[in-house]
Amino acid sequence: MTRRPGQRLSLPHRPGRPRPGLLLCAGLLAASAAVAQVERTGDYLARMDTDGDGRVSEAEYVAWMGYAFERMDRDGDGVLSAAELPGGKGKPITLEEHRRRLAERFRRQDADRDGYLDARELAAPPR
Repeated sequence: MTRRPGQRLSLPHRPGRPRPGLLLCAGLLAASAAVAQVERTGDYLARMDTDGDGRVSEAEYVAWMGYAFERMDRDGDGVLSAAELPGGKGKPITLEEHRRRLAERFRRQDADRDGYLDARELAAPPR
């Protein structure tokens, strides 16, 4: 194959073989999406982090995530009855049980077991 000055050399595409340029683009897109997610999670972390230390304690996590219970407990009795649960059915749950489950979820997300969640641990899929 003879190439003229200024002419780009293009390799033929073979079906079934990866194209390096496409793989690089896909990798860069995935990396930028991960960074964007951590940045958005960083915003979320800033809202949960009430003491401003850059991480979320179990108490901060449980307090933040507990808002849903409070909003759903229409009669304010500390128990979500079947009628207050999504879909209007299910087993009643107390505020204490809800908090226990949130604390359990926090401990599963705390990958490095330091007692706090950072932005990456918050962004990670549930364990």
